[in-house]
Amino acid sequence: MKLATRINSFLPKFDHDLEKVFGEFKNLGLSHVDLNYPEHVVNHTPADMKELLAKNDLKPNGVALRFREEFINGEIGNANLTISAEALKLCKEAADYCRELGGDIVTIWLGFDGFDYSFQINYEKVWNQIRDCFIEIADYAPDVKFSIEYKPFQPRAYAFIDSFGLALAMMNEVKRDNLGITLDFCHMLMKHENPAYGASILGSRQKLYGVHLNDGYGLNDDGLMIGTSNLVKTIEFLYYAKLHDYDYAFYFDTFPVIEDPVEECQRNIKMIKKLDELIDRVGMAEIQAVINENSAVKASDLILAFLG
Repeated sequence: MKLATRINSFLPKFDHDLEKVFGEFKNLGLSHVDLNYPEHVVNHTPADMKELLAKNDLKPNGVALRFREEFINGEIGNANLTISAEALKLCKEAADYCRELGGDIVTIWLGFDGFDYSFQINYEKVWNQIRDCFIEIADYAPDVKFSIEYKPFQPRAYAFIDSFGLALAMMNEVKRDNLGITLDFCHMLMKHENPAYGASILGSRQKLYGVHLNDGYGLNDDGLMIGTSNLVKTIEFLYYAKLHDYDYAFYFDTFPVIEDPVEECQRNIKMIKKLDELIDRVGMAEIQAVINENSAVKASDLILAFLG
């Protein structure tokens, strides 16, 4: 199981020094790293970063785009085509960096492509513009996998790609083999989606390119420790990831603002390993047999079996 966690949760405790953070990742037993681009790579060439990762027995999972400043009114969907072109250029640069680093995935979260008011944007124009940009990005680097991370809202009142359905529709309209979707557990709860449903559909099509694990109450991007609020949903999600041989990193996208980030990450690691053990103990075949029965009471029996 490949495990990674949120770098920004550790930076304040470790003097905002990546080398110190990576040293702690090694101590924790994490295996992979996701870098925010360009945030975490400033002053680090891919060769420098590879050396720094190798020194700490870490491997690159990939890079995740982070758009700031001039992109607050939209990234690749921005009505200002000059700004859209800059966002597109940043995506291509991230792909180049990911390739040289030896990573697998470029994750694109369009946090500012959205709207706050009725009559504020031309929906069809923005859809086509984003679609065409994704086509250009995918064709620019066909050897790199790109992944759409969606979120229903925050920082915009409405995100443009706000749900599993819209992300899937966009992916299917782009029609590129190297474009998939990242599922963020908390984002799915915010949209009142069942995370396992998405993992099943994408996993069965080999289009689950990223998993951000966390937990929450559905009204906000809470970023709680995994399995602490929606334990059964987390087990079901991990079952489908396992069923479909998900082979990228499980990324702990959690926000330990009050908690110590090291202690918090230790609990995430213990939890995911414990839940993985529970799935193995009950057995993949037994779980599938219960699903095949299409019975709520049998599902309840299965949960009791997990509690064992």
